[in-house]
Amino acid sequence: MKKTDWPIRWDLLLRYRLIETIALWEGRLTTNHICHSFGIGRQQASKDINTYLRELAPGNLVYDRHLKGYVPAEKFRPVVTRGLVNEYLDLLARQQNLSNTFESLDIGLPDSIVVQGPNRVIAPETMRAVVTATRQGRQLRASYASLSRPEAVESILEPHTLVCAGNSWHLRAWCDSNREFRDFALSRFRTSPDALRQRAKHTREQDKDWNREVTLVVTPDQRLTQAQQQIIAGDYGMERGRLEIDTRAALAPYVLSRLGITFDNQHPDPLVQQLELANPDQLGFGSKREQALKAVAGLC
Repeated sequence: MKKTDWPIRWDLLLRYRLIETIALWEGRLTTNHICHSFGIGRQQASKDINTYLRELAPGNLVYDRHLKGYVPAEKFRPVVTRGLVNEYLDLLARQQNLSNTFESLDIGLPDSIVVQGPNRVIAPETMRAVVTATRQGRQLRASYASLSRPEAVESILEPHTLVCAGNSWHLRAWCDSNREFRDFALSRFRTSPDALRQRAKHTREQDKDWNREVTLVVTPDQRLTQAQQQIIAGDYGMERGRLEIDTRAALAPYVLSRLGITFDNQHPDPLVQQLELANPDQLGFGSKREQALKAVAGLC
């Protein structure tokens, strides 16, 4: 392999970035994070952490004997990442994408660029508390504001899943104040939530809309000409002019939003709209319809 002037090997840089990202956004780093992500032994993982602290970021991490892991120091400063939440969210996305086994992987990629828009701001302290409560099945005390209720209100949440909805992340959780499962945008927690000692009483298994599967039938906008509809159908690999998407009922509004489809409103220009939902009355939202609309619009 040809040597370059780059000071850190690519594989080491990826491991250092994992160290920094996990520590910052989850609040606890162990050798298991590195071992499981890169298939290396515990001794090598420990060496990576020590090298990171010795050569790249002295004092960035502190070992917590109670947590049995490294935590960010008070004066933590990112050196191999930018300290942005999308770096942690990208890590989660890559972990999901790489969960499949590939027979071969060609790294010789052509010149390419990923178009990125602005991400909503999420404080590291918020993410840490949310991750802790979600993973450990604990209650979360949170102060939350929404467009329909701008004045922040404190409530007890019982989260079960983090949901990525394009450029924003939501927490699917039981809301003690409203006595139902709802979606909460992580960017709208007004103070750092507290992961409480109390165990959550409401779990994923009790979230009916989360466990209910629905099939979205998407078609080209019927206002388009047949030739235009065929182009749209080809874009999405439709069969007989239909695309069937299986998803959780709780996630259906987000799937439709990413396709530019809303429940009740249609863009006046079909060239802009392009797609439409063919079976809105078969999704079974009932009284949840207004809430689903509000969730996508960011009102709740």
